[in-house]
Amino acid sequence: MGFLGKLLRNIFLGINAIAAILLIFSAYSSCLNPCIHPVVACAGLFFPVCLILNFSFGVFWLIVYRKYVFFPILVLAVCWGSIRTYCPINWFKTDAPGGSLKILSYNTRAFGLKASHTKEKSNQVLTYLQECDADVICLQEYIWGGKLKKKDIDYALRKYRYKHYQSLGKGLNGLGVYSRYPILSAVSIPYKSNRNGSVAYRIKIGQDTLLVVNNHLESTKILESDVATYQDMVDAPDSQKLFAGTRKLLRKLADATVIRSKQTDVLADYIKNAKEENIVVCGDFNDTPISYTHHVLQKGLKDAFVESGNGLGISYNQNRLYFRIDHILVSQSMNVYNCTVDKTVNASDHYPIWCNVSLQ
Repeated sequence: MGFLGKLLRNIFLGINAIAAILLIFSAYSSCLNPCIHPVVACAGLFFPVCLILNFSFGVFWLIVYRKYVFFPILVLAVCWGSIRTYCPINWFKTDAPGGSLKILSYNTRAFGLKASHTKEKSNQVLTYLQECDADVICLQEYIWGGKLKKKDIDYALRKYRYKHYQSLGKGLNGLGVYSRYPILSAVSIPYKSNRNGSVAYRIKIGQDTLLVVNNHLESTKILESDVATYQDMVDAPDSQKLFAGTRKLLRKLADATVIRSKQTDVLADYIKNAKEENIVVCGDFNDTPISYTHHVLQKGLKDAFVESGNGLGISYNQNRLYFRIDHILVSQSMNVYNCTVDKTVNASDHYPIWCNVSLQ
């Protein structure tokens, strides 16, 4: 190998080392409390980019200089836990046994922006919920108005004998649950927020009690003008635009992450002190699998999608911001099957997520 070849090799090794450091840092950024490191705690958002970059280096060294292929492989091994959390692969699936429960969580975006539900024109969200055959349905952005009335929603879902609605933000937002089984109690979990919230339901399943915590954690504060900035960065990138746009968006995301972390800590304490053995924590977390929110709430629980889903499971589908921010977490003792981000309905900016569980 000549001088030029050695120089290029060292340059690529240096770039690979930087990419490796960024991947490891983003993979473990979920351990950082956003209250202490607001912007740095958002590093998990860049995890997929860092992952692709390191994987590409693995392919590059395999083709060009196999001696160094061990380096990206070692880095990927160090980050394997985060890789599996972000993009699980479960080749062998087990059918849900008889008697298992189907839990569904769906941010409805005001039931498809308050679309009417009549004989002439059905509301896509309500039609989906009628046909989903879930035992417990947890809804976020439960908002009606205009041509869609609360009685229309309840009538469409009348086969669910038990229901509860919780207004948030003086009616600007809401959480709802529909259940085939009796709801023994519904308790709002107190934390600071203008229009988001969490409600814990105790549901009687035979001789057991299932605790279901329905969540819509703090939104990202991204406005339409911010979306336009992001799309402009993607469509016509230049260094100045990328720097200014990224800095602006990161600051907004960091501010929301700080608020969400405080809500997460309150939720985690509530779940930790719960007496029920069977617990489901679900909803729109507004955070990815590599985040402080997911990391803290998952302690003592397991992610249904990681256990029984496949792929990225992207649940937010708008504005070229494609992430899995809707989650279902369950007790370690519960068996989980067939967790799916359901893309058969596209009436909201979120896809519903569901899974089957069996109680222990």
